[in-house]
Formats: sequence, C-alpha cells, structure tokens
Amino acid sequence: MIIIGIDPGYAIVGIGVVEYVGNKFRTLEYNAITTPAGMATTERLKKIYQEMNMYLDKYNPDAVAIEELFFNSNQKTAINVAQARGVLLVAVSNRNIPICEYTPLQVKQSVTGYGRADKKQIQTMVKMLLGLNAIPKPDDAADALAIAICHAHSNKMNNMFGINNVK
Repeated sequence: MIIIGIDPGYAIVGIGVVEYVGNKFRTLEYNAITTPAGMATTERLKKIYQEMNMYLDKYNPDAVAIEELFFNSNQKTAINVAQARGVLLVAVSNRNIPICEYTPLQVKQSVTGYGRADKKQIQTMVKMLLGLNAIPKPDDAADALAIAICHAHSNKMNNMFGINNVK
C-alpha cells in the first residue's frame, strides 16, 4: 500500500510518501510544497494544486491521509490554510483516491502511543519507525510522514475490525 501523508499549510505543505507492506515501512519521499509570501493567493493555491498533482502522478497512491485543521488564534491564517487544504482535497478527490482525515491527537497517539507527545518525540519516532538516518526536514515533511504512519496503523486496525474511516 502506498500512502501519501499531507500536513496542510499555506506557505508550506508537508508531503510524506511511504509504502507499507506486511507491517514494514519504506520511505519513498518526503518534501514540502512551498509558496512565497509575496505571491497572490490564487497563484499560491494554483501552485499547491499543481504540485500535489505531480505527487499523485508520480506515486499513484492507494490512499491519502491528511491532518484535520485545528486553530485557536489567527483567523486569517486559518482561512488561508483551509483554502489550501481544500485545493489539496480536490486534487485527490478528482482521482477517486480514498482520503482519510486524522486529528493531531490521533496522529500523536498512533506514532508515539501518547496523545500529548511533543514535536521532538513525534519526529524521533518517525525517524525510528521509518529507519531514517536523521529526523526529516522540514518539520512539515516529518509531520506528513507521521500522518502517513498514522493511516497505515489505522488502516490495519480498520481492516481487522471491518471499520471504514474513509471519507
């Protein structure tokens, strides 16, 4: 199973691609889609959409996992990230690829076993679970890999119990 994990953002979208077969992970790629601050909103969203399509073309994933949004402060940032997230969802939906959404708590719980794990703990576990030599950079890419790992773990459990988390 090839899974693309997405950490949605406006300036930086984390992308993590893993293959999960027989309880073993293989990292295929991790990276980030970036858009510069001075670029017009429509151009930024277009760039995110186009680059997401490049990843979808390259890997033809079996599933895409994306983090649900959680904001408690900056309304303008929340709106921009929500727009970018919508563009990402449309790119995936256009190809009829199953999309699963996970809360930050679900990702932390799945990757570390602890729902209040800090960023460093998550990154260390991502490195360990994927057998990487270093913690993935940028942080958004490490987060995207964590989301992909979360989906692999959740998908396995869902298949075992006949539960469908695909939205």
